Amino acid sequence: MGDALLLEFSDLLRRHARSDLSTPLEGVTICKMDDTDVLSASMSGTVFAAMAEGCKRLAVADRVYEYRAGQHLVAPIDLPVTGQAIGATPSSPTLGFGMALEPAAIAEVLLAAGPGDLPRTSGRARLGMVVGETSHELLDAIVRLLRLLDRPQDRRVLAPVYKREILWRLMTGDQGDVVRQLGLADSGLSSVAHAAQWIRENYHQSFKVQDLARMANTSVSAFHRNFQAVTSMSPIQFQKHVRLQAARLMLLNEPNDVTGVAHRVGYGSSTQFSREYRRQFGTSPSADVARFHQAGSRPPQSALP
Repeated sequence: MGDALLLEFSDLLRRHARSDLSTPLEGVTICKMDDTDVLSASMSGTVFAAMAEGCKRLAVADRVYEYRAGQHLVAPIDLPVTGQAIGATPSSPTLGFGMALEPAAIAEVLLAAGPGDLPRTSGRARLGMVVGETSHELLDAIVRLLRLLDRPQDRRVLAPVYKREILWRLMTGDQGDVVRQLGLADSGLSSVAHAAQWIRENYHQSFKVQDLARMANTSVSAFHRNFQAVTSMSPIQFQKHVRLQAARLMLLNEPNDVTGVAHRVGYGSSTQFSREYRRQFGTSPSADVARFHQAGSRPPQSALP
């Protein structure tokens, strides 16, 4: 990877970073973190994240992932994660790039590829996140996409072209199997992703694993094994994480209604809710919300990129 390209990558991220991570490029985010003590608990999104400076550590259940400058991470399924910048300071922040991975866009690239252009996809469900080295070709495509932040007149025409190239570089790289599976409706990863999406959209409802397995068109044992392999959690544990994160956001607007929020996200007992909330976020619901109101801030919006 050329030093000049990496320096330009860092410069673009530093100049265009916003507190809400957003950019004028649809599906593209920029993260700038200068405080190692801040822990960000959020859903990961289905995303490709590349690091320009510093190091990021992510925890998903009992798995820990680290990626640093010159590396990238692929999260092919939306998972509850906790993220932390390692060794970040105001003068030397952690800088990262993120791009949403859309299954339809990946499927389109798969269809455009000729016979033999891509390695064969296994179809087996794999780990929910993978880390790899960022090649010169991949970084070059990322930088060309980010240059459009300074060239608004070119965005409409060129942004889709550069995003498509980034997908191609990912799909033909060492972690390509994970990315390609996102574009295949019948892959093991896609089946888990569809079930996880149903849980996220219906987190307040109780469910039976048998119903999710039927939705994924597989046996209960195979579904449970694939879901655990991809997410590092059982479906019930996954639902609990989603419920608690939804409750945290609700409590920012309704800080005096812990019991009501607990019921709305699906808990029958406010005591159980408070106990699990403390285990997840390190403090009680009331103390957690009071801390953010006193600081005049909100919980960090995303652990990625």
